[in-house]
Amino acid sequence: MAQNNIIENPLTPWERMEIIRNKLRPTVRDYIPLIFNDFFELHGDRLFGDDGAIMGGIGRIQDIPVTIIAEVKGRNINENKASNFAMPHPEGYRKALRLARQAEKFHRPVICFIDTPGAFCGVDAEKRGQGEAIARNIAEFMTLRTPVISVVLGEGGSGGALALGVCDELGMLSNSLYSVISPRGFASILWKDASREKEACAIMKITAEDLCRLEICETIIEEPDGGAHNDPKQTAENIEEFLLKSLKEKMQIDIDELLEQRYTKFRKIGDFEEGTGGYNPDGEELISTDEEYSM
Repeated sequence: MAQNNIIENPLTPWERMEIIRNKLRPTVRDYIPLIFNDFFELHGDRLFGDDGAIMGGIGRIQDIPVTIIAEVKGRNINENKASNFAMPHPEGYRKALRLARQAEKFHRPVICFIDTPGAFCGVDAEKRGQGEAIARNIAEFMTLRTPVISVVLGEGGSGGALALGVCDELGMLSNSLYSVISPRGFASILWKDASREKEACAIMKITAEDLCRLEICETIIEEPDGGAHNDPKQTAENIEEFLLKSLKEKMQIDIDELLEQRYTKFRKIGDFEEGTGGYNPDGEELISTDEEYSM
């Protein structure tokens, strides 16, 4: 079941990384038929093409019509090649935004599933506007006039994840990770040594418990002992429970109030206090240690 109270997971961040990279771990293609009825996949961004790293479509969860947008991982080399190893191109994010706007028009809630090491960083992706596509998703999901619920299934890496992470409520499977950059990327940039990935993983505060304490994630969704691959059906039931509870709550809120709550949810991320001798954002030296600023 979903847990609002933080229950500590005895596994280290690196042990969880090994679990979510397990080839037997369920992907969104396993969860969709277990959670949704009448799923119909939609393709293309109407600008360039269709991106296999992001799938989207419409379906029902119980009797609630929803739009589903999901990052796709494969279990073998052919599936991974078809989905570009879950690293979306710009057209994937533009497809996601197209479907989100369609959901807004027809008053359907949007459910996003996050599972990516990060957006694809190839030359062609940059030529087609990778950074702009991610930034536009973040900006437009913030003002989307329909409820948005996101779930981190495994890896939630960098802007590739955040493009689908602007939501009214974020749930994370108990072994999933969510971070501004992958541990390998962190080690490569900070220490110029990608082999220190395990060390980076331990200090980055990227577990579901860390994200709940930082008030970025609202709910930890329990996995079976040893990981979701040990009981995919039970994991799907836990995800469905979280989604139904969240949808029923958010659909009762006036849309203008919901947008204000969404805005506040993200504005409060990064609150901090300046100590003696610090400087405020205008460069003025602080006299008091009690002033608070928001990033």
